[in-house]
Amino acid sequence: MTNCEYVTLSIDELVGRAQALVAAGGRFQGVYAWFPPALDAELRYVATLPGQETFAGWRVPVSGHAVPSLAAISPLLGWHEREVMEMSGVAFSGHPEPERLVTAFLPRTESGPLEPGNAHGGMAGKLPAPLLPAVSGKHVQLLPFGPVRADVVESAQFIFYYLGEGILHYHPNLFLKHRGMEKQFEGMDAGSATLLAERVVGIDSVAHAIAFVEAIEDAADCEVPARAQWFRLVAAELERIYNHLHYLGHLCHTTTLKVGEAQGKLLEERAKQINGRASGSRFLRSLVWPGGVRRELDLQPISEGLRVLKPQIDEYIGLIERTTSHLDRLISTAPLSQQLAFDQGATGPIERASGVDRDLRRDHPYAAYRTLQPEVAVAQEGDAAARMRVRIAELRASIALVDKAIADGLPQGPISAGCVPPAGTEGLGWAESPRGTVLYAVHIGTDGRLLRVKIKSPSFANWRVFPSTVHDSNMMDYAINEASFGLTISGCAR
Repeated sequence: MTNCEYVTLSIDELVGRAQALVAAGGRFQGVYAWFPPALDAELRYVATLPGQETFAGWRVPVSGHAVPSLAAISPLLGWHEREVMEMSGVAFSGHPEPERLVTAFLPRTESGPLEPGNAHGGMAGKLPAPLLPAVSGKHVQLLPFGPVRADVVESAQFIFYYLGEGILHYHPNLFLKHRGMEKQFEGMDAGSATLLAERVVGIDSVAHAIAFVEAIEDAADCEVPARAQWFRLVAAELERIYNHLHYLGHLCHTTTLKVGEAQGKLLEERAKQINGRASGSRFLRSLVWPGGVRRELDLQPISEGLRVLKPQIDEYIGLIERTTSHLDRLISTAPLSQQLAFDQGATGPIERASGVDRDLRRDHPYAAYRTLQPEVAVAQEGDAAARMRVRIAELRASIALVDKAIADGLPQGPISAGCVPPAGTEGLGWAESPRGTVLYAVHIGTDGRLLRVKIKSPSFANWRVFPSTVHDSNMMDYAINEASFGLTISGCAR
């Protein structure tokens, strides 16, 4: 394992080391629990450090003791710790929100869903459901919106307390269809599990597949051929292109710019057709594989398709940027400060629109990004308009990167290498999806099959910070704000 440098810490060392990491500019990426065979629970903390390409990790044996919460030191860990308590049964002392998260909508029971490898049950039956605030005043209204909502959208419930148009309090209930994806990986071989990883979040299929196979390759210590790395980069950028086009169209929908919505989604469809002609899958599935790729992309439809699509995209963006009725609804709407974005764990275009200059493709290169580096767009305003501008810049940069990759030519050689992780190994992999950081940690059992897989998806992080931009906003702007974040429920309820 080379992608993450792990050290073993005792529970007593945890707080001091966490304070030192944050003081040095480091940032936690998450924490998860797993149960090594014949051993007690173990916590795994994963973090990044400034200027360091490899990730930093801590192993913390629990031995049946409560672990001090680090949420006051690194607020983004709050949800991760709640999930661990609820699903794994590891207790955190001093947690500021010791409430259920995943099963908040269920009646209290004696045990909750199990984390993979845990035969003892979680703490869902012992943790209280989230309490809504007591709000008085005859003009204050309560609106439980969802889980059935208009349009073709994922199931979620949003609870609003509002006065007139002003939102006093907002609480999202996001885990109504928690699918237990991590549990489904148990016992699978690496190849079959790659197909499952592609379906954790369907519109981020390539990013999830890359992060998963990178973890497998880290465990197996195998070297992926340069040609395969090149194909992975092209596929990842094609995925970013159609996602950002959909984003622009959907954002127009929320500002009632109907022509802009139709045109954005038409361009998204044309981008997906390029993917289909190049790979056989509009979502670029069944391409990425442990050790490389399963087949080569057909470059001709990519090159020809982007040559036709690029001027259409430029014209579309120009119209959006000149439509004042659209921009007026975005400028100054739902601002997110740089400090809040960093502390609460915002990722991807959300953090970059708030001035946090971070992108895994540049800062922790994978695939062919060390050779073909992307232009990273950053804004400072942190509002809905800044989030749109960052995605527009990324859309243009992705097209330019694919053009450059094709113009420079493919590396010669094979597209796959043998990659079978030995028994008892583990690995970490990552990718920068259109929504931000995707992390996969894998643990291989004695039979060579997956014993534990942990997924960190960007929407889990961005849903965490999103309510901060809703409080004290207004009902008329809510749909615009949610669309400007580009969130998915499946990426949160894994």
